[in-house]
Amino acid sequence: MQSFIELVMQQSITFFAILDPIGSSAIMLSLLHANITKTEIKKVAYKTTLTIVIAFLVVLVLGNVMLSMFGIDENSLKVIGGIVLILTALKMLSSNKSKKLSKEENDEINEEDDLSVIPIAIPITFGPGMFSTIIILKQQAVSFIDIGAIVLAFLINALLLYIIYKNSLFIRDYLGVTAQNIITKLMGLVVGAIAVQFIISGIVALSLMYLK
Repeated sequence: MQSFIELVMQQSITFFAILDPIGSSAIMLSLLHANITKTEIKKVAYKTTLTIVIAFLVVLVLGNVMLSMFGIDENSLKVIGGIVLILTALKMLSSNKSKKLSKEENDEINEEDDLSVIPIAIPITFGPGMFSTIIILKQQAVSFIDIGAIVLAFLINALLLYIIYKNSLFIRDYLGVTAQNIITKLMGLVVGAIAVQFIISGIVALSLMYLK
């Protein structure tokens, strides 16, 4: 039981760092109209959370099928997934969450798309880095307990994300944009460290396989 709890905690930290709900909530607010109400924010938070949970389940169930279909080795995915995470980390470290769309761009998006699904849920919240991480973690799982830990860790983060997104107006007023940027950069360091582990693990395994 202790190892299960430790696994859930470890993977929860990984998911939290990649999702970066505090930082991405600032992006969400920049995409929504300035006079948005708490009720509207709650609806956006709910639809965004529901979308990423569905996306998670789809990737978790069909991820291995996709790998088999294209003949992709697990360790190759670790390497490319790590590279994607490094790019994500670099973007987090250099990004400015206060950036807003122009009025014309904002109006165009509001007229044509449901922002809570695209782009807030996908790809801002649930991007390529999360996609790769879920598949890699599932590949590393050796039992149903490990799979259960992955699911529980993501659901915990989905709940946290919903709470943070729902209260994003309060968080923005309380923390300010600067504090949100700092948190995002710290999460970027964590994501970068995870990426390095994936890359090294994948390269070592591929080297051993091809040098036999």
